[in-house]
Amino acid sequence: MPMAQYLNNPSMTELRYKHLRFLITDSPADENLQSFVEACLKFGVTTLVRVSEKTYDTKPIEAAGIKVYNLEYPDGSAPDSIVRDKWLNIVKENKSGCILVHCVHGLGRSPVLVAMALREAGMSRQESIDFVRSRRRGSFNIRQLEFLQGYQSGHRLINKHAGCFIM
Repeated sequence: MPMAQYLNNPSMTELRYKHLRFLITDSPADENLQSFVEACLKFGVTTLVRVSEKTYDTKPIEAAGIKVYNLEYPDGSAPDSIVRDKWLNIVKENKSGCILVHCVHGLGRSPVLVAMALREAGMSRQESIDFVRSRRRGSFNIRQLEFLQGYQSGHRLINKHAGCFIM
């Protein structure tokens, strides 16, 4: 797929909230990897998080200067505590760039992680769900929605030292 088509493809969804930028997409394939990398660079992607099975070679992505992380977890499910902690650490470490996160179709596992990050950055449960769904139609299955509705934020992505304090 040519880059112009990739940039206009609804499979790529940008979400911005406060200091955070995410790009949710479906999984690329080796056949379209070059146009995928070009689109990533156009969006300013600095980090890619793959939460699905390995289906393509990451070397061209890494050669473009994009950090790649693998946080695979089962399709249709919610992330376990290990994946959640690794994800939030990746987001903390990469606040200044755009984080691309993808699963197979970009409708389940990827949106769940982005909604979690939005909660950690200050959104309410329902706001984070609605925000993602309004931009990425079809996001979340019932099990994932139940997870997000019960997810307790630790506010790990809120800048707690912002502003000026006078004593």
